[in-house]
Amino acid sequence: MSEYKITIGIECHVQLNTKTKLFSAVNNDAVDKEPNSCVSPIDYALPGMLPVLNKAAVEKAVRAGLAMNCSINLTSRFDRKHYYYPDLPKGYQISQLYQPIIGAGVIHLPDGSDVHIEHAHLEEDAGKLTHFGNYSLVDLNRAGTPLIEIVSMPDIHSAAQARAYCEELHRLMMYADVTNGDLYQGNMRFDVNISISNTDKLGTRAEIKNLNSFRSVERAVEYEYKRQKALLEKGERVIQETRGWNDTTGKTTSQRSKEEAQDYRYMPEPDVPPIVLEQSFVDKIAATMPLMPADYRSKFGVLNLDESAVEAIINYPVLAQRLAEVCDKNVNLAPRVANWFASVLLAEENLDKDFSLATGAELVELSEMVEKKELSSTAAKDVLMEMYDKKNTAKTPHQLAKEMNLLQENDENALSAIIDEVLMMPECAKAAEDVRNGEMKAIGFLVGQVMKKSKGKANPASVNELIRNKLS
Repeated sequence: MSEYKITIGIECHVQLNTKTKLFSAVNNDAVDKEPNSCVSPIDYALPGMLPVLNKAAVEKAVRAGLAMNCSINLTSRFDRKHYYYPDLPKGYQISQLYQPIIGAGVIHLPDGSDVHIEHAHLEEDAGKLTHFGNYSLVDLNRAGTPLIEIVSMPDIHSAAQARAYCEELHRLMMYADVTNGDLYQGNMRFDVNISISNTDKLGTRAEIKNLNSFRSVERAVEYEYKRQKALLEKGERVIQETRGWNDTTGKTTSQRSKEEAQDYRYMPEPDVPPIVLEQSFVDKIAATMPLMPADYRSKFGVLNLDESAVEAIINYPVLAQRLAEVCDKNVNLAPRVANWFASVLLAEENLDKDFSLATGAELVELSEMVEKKELSSTAAKDVLMEMYDKKNTAKTPHQLAKEMNLLQENDENALSAIIDEVLMMPECAKAAEDVRNGEMKAIGFLVGQVMKKSKGKANPASVNELIRNKLS
């Protein structure tokens, strides 16, 4: 039997991090807020309440489109998408069907493959239903939150590629500063359409709704491929439907059939005028766009770093930015800083993506201190963690190292005097004689004694070299 090919398209809802909602002047950050506390009469859809478009949401949408290499449509408009559900008081959602603000584009993945974007549109989010046995409660804090829905072309053909696309999309949205990007809070949610076929014709697709982690996307695709393949190999057919994902069981379950397309009775939104942009408006936003992940990958390519370390650093925009600053100031010191980021900072549990970090110049200074043997590599990592601590970002690396009593003694005269004292110690006589006879393993004992006598301040490499010279 021929192998089945999987075809995947992904729709991603991105909550925009504007201060207020899409059509009302209400706080757009409802995290940890009381239910139904961030709501206005507009969100409740009380009679006579008219929506007013949030300009900041339009700007964020343009930034998102530019980050995805998309065309920006200078004229776009809103439509009403009608459906009835308890978390949608109006009975319709204001969305964009016929003239979206973001046109076609392409996302380049780290593995070299491309996923094309069909379009992305602005729309308002619905509220949230929480179910309790035989009753449900409605929280409208999320109602009216500005979203962009990003629709990919069916260019994805494996679970790993699906995950990679979602990860890169998340990076792009974070770098463009259009979303808070907290997957746990639902700032980005993925709907994954999956079909398999052993012919050139696409198979019947199933849609897995509301996945909120990269791992869930990958696992859901893997499970759904196996499920659909098992059906086809038994001679049964795959039903076009919406399915839910259970992270605990690792399985998808049927939610509702999509045999017939639901009639949303779209109509032009009469209360919100079309969005008409000037090209100069788009150009002005484009001029403020920061370096994106692909730019940093290219910049860090000369450092000969492990690919996984580069990707780990790029996951944190502030780390990528600081490493780029180090590259610009002294590219030879950048690999050491990159190693610190990957092995020290990123080893911290629950690292805050918005943490404060020293400037590129201060990181160069810290790396130079190691280069000049003023700090050991271990001590430098301790200083780095103090620089990461927001209480200490105002102090220079040298000030911190001095306060922490970590500065190394490099003065040859001072070290030579300490070494002479150690070599005169009776317990060191045998080790000294062994070194004179060419048994260099014994030098470690002598270096240790010098370090002990200097209270850890002596530079081990300098001590090693001076002892060799004295005993040669």
